This record gives sequence, structure tokens and C-alpha cells, in this order.
Amino acid sequence: MPEGPELHLASRFVNEACRGLVFGGCVEKSPISRNPEVPFESSAYHISASARAPPPPRLALCFVDIRRFGRWDIGGEWQPGRGPCVLREYEQFRENVLRNLADKAFDRPICEALLDQRFFNGIGNYLRAEILYRLRIPPFEKARTVLEALQQHKPSPELTLSQKIRAKLQNPDLLELCHSVPKEVVQLGGKGYGQESGEEDFAAFRAWLQCYGMAGMSSLRDRHGRTIWFQGDPGPLAPKGGKSRKKKPKGASRDPEDRMEDPPPPSKAPSRTRRARRGHPEQTTAQQPEGTSLQQGPEVPPVAEKGKRRGQQATSACHKPQSIKADTMSLEPEGTVSP
Repeated sequence: MPEGPELHLASRFVNEACRGLVFGGCVEKSPISRNPEVPFESSAYHISASARAPPPPRLALCFVDIRRFGRWDIGGEWQPGRGPCVLREYEQFRENVLRNLADKAFDRPICEALLDQRFFNGIGNYLRAEILYRLRIPPFEKARTVLEALQQHKPSPELTLSQKIRAKLQNPDLLELCHSVPKEVVQLGGKGYGQESGEEDFAAFRAWLQCYGMAGMSSLRDRHGRTIWFQGDPGPLAPKGGKSRKKKPKGASRDPEDRMEDPPPPSKAPSRTRRARRGHPEQTTAQQPEGTSLQQGPEVPPVAEKGKRRGQQATSACHKPQSIKADTMSLEPEGTVSP
């Protein structure tokens, strides 16, 4: 059976051979053709051919949400409460924030206000840390205190447009960084910022970060349970009893509480099959305390049965029991802060 290229060449031959010709009468089938008769007749007509290539492969639109933050709502619309986009609608975004500073959301710390999508649509956890760090704003400073100063800050009318732009680039305020910092991430390119997106993409994003999850930075949890990374004083609205944790560089000695940033290590306990092959007695939940790893040789005697009278020796008491080594580790979820 001919394929696409052959069909295309055949149609091109027909078009070249029949260009400018006028045909008439009925279609006569060749006597050696096995095709059915063509019931067509006309006094005058033209002949042309076109090769119809196979349809392109069907495309699949996939929504891969590794961190499980989003959802796919077919036929849905934008959430009605979301404010203007910090990337594409900067002027509307800025006006929406400064016009609504009386809202109770700005009674909260600035780090919490930055996650309110009614005003900061598109700002998330790592972006708020990077924005506040660049401006050296304490994350638990009152949001209204930070933003009210922007209402009074207006460029001099004597400055030219180029001078105003230069001043913004050299000394951007918080709302301007809410626009420019996300743009920097977009310009990094790649497919994402997680390790799942590929080592090159993750390395580029990691090199861009200055504060979020970086060594030497401190962290606290806000009232929503989200971890905010910062440097220096957390601010007057820091949660009471919250203990600031500073991330140490890799290779430095760390306390057990500092392990909260590390993923849980893989279990090194042998499986039941491996224990059986080695001749180890299978441990049950009642015999083995949770969180311990028991290592013992096959010559260790079994536990004496209940009901034996005191002083009665087991038949295998001549064997010398080995010491039992127990390893325990206390792990906390990522980003938690101990009170």
C-alpha cells in the first residue's frame, strides 16, 4: 500500500498532467481495473488531485502537579477573589494593594499578607522570602506599616522618564519587587524549580535563590504553619514562643533538631525474607519496640515462655546472649520549628 510520500508524488503528477485541460463525457474504467464503476458524467470538467496525509498524532494535555497544590477545573473560571496578577497586571496590582490598606489583612505580619491572593496574586512561599530578604524587611513587621510608606513615596515630577526608570531599578520598593522577582524566575527558563524537573533546571533555580532554604538563614512558622526564611530580626509580630532556627552549611556538625531539613533516611532494617535466609527469628510488633533496629546473631536464645516458675532455667540457657543494639532517631517534618 502506498504511503504518504508516494501519494503526494502521484497527486503532483496528476495535477501537472491535467493542468489546463478540459474533460467531458463519462468516466471509463480500465478493463483490467478491479475498482468499481465510477457513476460520473459531465459535458466539461477539470481533474485535480490532492494527497491527504495521515492526521497528526493526537495530543494529550496533561496536568502534572507533583506538589499537589493545584486542581484542574474543566470549564471553570478564575477564582473571583483573586486580585490582579503581579506579572501581567502590575499597575492594577499596585493600585489594588495601596487602595485597600484599611483591610484587616494588613493588620497581619507582612510575610502573611504576602500570601493573601486577594492582593498578592501569584506570590508564594519562596517568593515572599526572597522579596523581603532583598529589602531587609523583617518578615513579622506589620504589613500596613511597611506599605503605608509607599503611598507617600512619589518620584519627583522634575525627573525625566529615564531617570524615574533608573531610580526604580536601583531602589525598587516591595510592590515593584513583587513584579520583578517573579519575572526573574520566568527568565530562568526550564521546566520547573523542583528536583523532579531535572538537575539542570534545579541547579539554575538553586543558584538564583538568596534566602529561601539557604545556609545561614533563620526560619519561623507563621500562624498558618508555613515556614518563612529570613535573616536578622524577625520583627515585632513574631509568634510568641516560636524558636528561630538557623540552617547550617552542609558538613557542619548539627544537633538532632537540625535534622528537620533532611528527608528521612531509608530504613536499613532487613526484610522478613532476608531475616529468614539468615536464620534470624522473625520479630513481631510486640517483641520489637517501634523505632528501633535490633541486631542479634542466630545463637541468641528465644524469649522464655510465660508461666515458667522463677528459678527454672530454659534448655538453651547455656548460650551466652549477645548485646542488643538499638538505634533511634527523632525526625520532624520539613520546615517545622520546635517551641
